[in-house]
Amino acid sequence: MEKAQADLTVIGSGPGGYVAAIRAAQLGMKVVVVEKAELGGVCLNWGCIPAKALLRSAEVYALLNRAGEFGLRAEGIDFDFPRIIQRSRAAAEKLSRGVAFLFRKNKVDLAVGRGILDTGNTVHVLDEIGKEKLQIVSQNILLATGARPRELPFAPFDRQTILTSTDAMLLPEPPRSLLIVGAGAIGVEFADFFATFGTEVTLVELLPHILPAEDAEIAGVVRRSFLKRKIKILVNTSLKSVTVGESGVEAWLEGPRGEQELRAEKMLVSVGVVPNVEHLGLEEAGVTVEKGHVKVDEFFQTTVPGVYAVGDVVGPPYLAHVASAEGISAVEHMAGLHMPPLNYQTIPGVVFSHPQVARVGLTEEQAKKQGLKIKVGKFPFTANGKALTSGETTGLVKLIFDAQVGELLGGHIVGENASELIGEIGLAKSHEATYLSILKTVHSHPTLSEAIMEAAANANGEAIHI
Repeated sequence: MEKAQADLTVIGSGPGGYVAAIRAAQLGMKVVVVEKAELGGVCLNWGCIPAKALLRSAEVYALLNRAGEFGLRAEGIDFDFPRIIQRSRAAAEKLSRGVAFLFRKNKVDLAVGRGILDTGNTVHVLDEIGKEKLQIVSQNILLATGARPRELPFAPFDRQTILTSTDAMLLPEPPRSLLIVGAGAIGVEFADFFATFGTEVTLVELLPHILPAEDAEIAGVVRRSFLKRKIKILVNTSLKSVTVGESGVEAWLEGPRGEQELRAEKMLVSVGVVPNVEHLGLEEAGVTVEKGHVKVDEFFQTTVPGVYAVGDVVGPPYLAHVASAEGISAVEHMAGLHMPPLNYQTIPGVVFSHPQVARVGLTEEQAKKQGLKIKVGKFPFTANGKALTSGETTGLVKLIFDAQVGELLGGHIVGENASELIGEIGLAKSHEATYLSILKTVHSHPTLSEAIMEAAANANGEAIHI
């Protein structure tokens, strides 16, 4: 058995782990990353990246079918579903190889296997049959083991009919019908994707509206858009039981109109995730786990000195860029850099459906619940020149300001390129911008970003174009 020493050992190479490892190497640390699967973790290999490649194919296909709106002729438009899946996998594989390149560039060592803590500062690396192959004595340890899809206790994943998101992105063809349980970001994105390619989709959500983490008005725009596309939406509805047969699933649902039966060829479960805290030696090492998450402080230190944890394993928000930011924060704290704690109110969240949804800061409902006096400014893309010329007028920008000092409290966008536009609002939020400072920042014309300026103006009754 080999032995090694390191300044930092990272268990997990997802967005939290690999980014932390590279930042640590930049700060002069000797770093070892322990990974049992593909470099880049679930997000890069089975989540964010391949899913967005699939959604891009759906977006292009939908746009081609609208060619007539742009004065173009396109006949016999069809799709090759296996090639769509292949393109998605190729994108993920390319970026995974990119992580390997970055490790070599920054002299980060990789240990292939499963990492387990002990009571000291040692990480034991086990091979695929559980035999110890390496011991790493490390000054600091970072847990970045991520999470896995949450399973329904009465409908466990069989990977054929009852699917995880990973299973859904590997289907050889679009199913005739698909029941999606859970209308958060993952459920909504897959509803968009499969409906584009002809699947009859039913989206079921326990809470009062789809995308329950989003501003209700913004989520309502997506709901209306989906209904126009014949996507069925059932809210305030719970799944009571499921039976799997030769033709698919038979599900019993309970909602505002009582119980109903629904049949579908496949069922995708997207009801959250479970942090990967098992089989890491946490209890033996003295690391505290509360409610299924590793307990950490504001700099991501666990209850054991020298052991840190970041990303999904420490709890929501379950976002790749959150894990990366936490990883950098943890490593810089290890290095003695005096950086402020991470401000989650300036971190954006995005849903890559069509229309896209993006947010940062408080929703209108959250601000009111906190008793804040607010001003709300909105600007619809129907009044935006660039949206009109692009043929993408569904959506709006919504900004929430403190009514007394004018500070930006939250920003929400639904519509074309919301995922890109939210960066401006995030920057404004992190710099404590006001409605006036946003309004007086001159924006290029014609651009979608003008809607942000106009929404700021609208909050104070100064909008020009509505």
